[in-house]
Amino acid sequence: MSFIVIIPARLASTRLPNKPLADLGGKPMVVRVAERAQLSGAARIIVATDHAAIFAACQLHGVEVRLTRADHPSGTDRIAEVAAELGLPAQAVVVNVQGDEPLIDPELIAATAARISDQVPMATAAHVITDCDDLFNPNVVKVVLDRHDRALYFSRAAMPWHRDAFAVSQAVMPDGYQPLRHIGLYAYRNDFLQAYPGLTPSPLEQIEALEQLRVLWNGFPIAVHVTHSAPAGGVDTAEDLARVRLHFTR
Repeated sequence: MSFIVIIPARLASTRLPNKPLADLGGKPMVVRVAERAQLSGAARIIVATDHAAIFAACQLHGVEVRLTRADHPSGTDRIAEVAAELGLPAQAVVVNVQGDEPLIDPELIAATAARISDQVPMATAAHVITDCDDLFNPNVVKVVLDRHDRALYFSRAAMPWHRDAFAVSQAVMPDGYQPLRHIGLYAYRNDFLQAYPGLTPSPLEQIEALEQLRVLWNGFPIAVHVTHSAPAGGVDTAEDLARVRLHFTR
């Protein structure tokens, strides 16, 4: 399947200022993300940014980049602007790769893009949770699926709730129990991507602080690619940055 990758990148970050430009082995983080995305087989890689410094860094390293409005409420809105600007056909597949994922698995990008179809306008990814700390951590988003591997619900709560086992203990993962952790990677059919900013906000998304619930609440399916291993973590903190820098100095 042919697809393009658009990488939204904002300079502002409350926890890690100037994150997209953080040096990773001599190149800015956003450039490293673009290099990983290139390995996915994407037909085109584009960085979408509202800041001149990120624009200049991408141009310096030969990465295609587009300037966007500064007032977008989310990365999804930002990539929708670029996709519209490019005049992509309705059926084009656009993958949103976050600009703070310099170790993202290229195969995961391609596999998520492949879940888009005429019936399913949006796709994402997940992996099995094996640790109780992650299961009960509200910062770890969980997803439950139907028999077609489409999302039924996303939540910060532990789900599905293993009633009998957790009545005995919440310290041990029950045998055969395979809850899924959501991975924040999204693919869209372009016609749906253009419609997305106009979807009615959901009370569920406001309660859980999970934007993807807007899609389910409005009646659109989300396909979920389940990968067998947990992906390398992104960069949210100074500690994350130090960890990732080790990878690029080996």
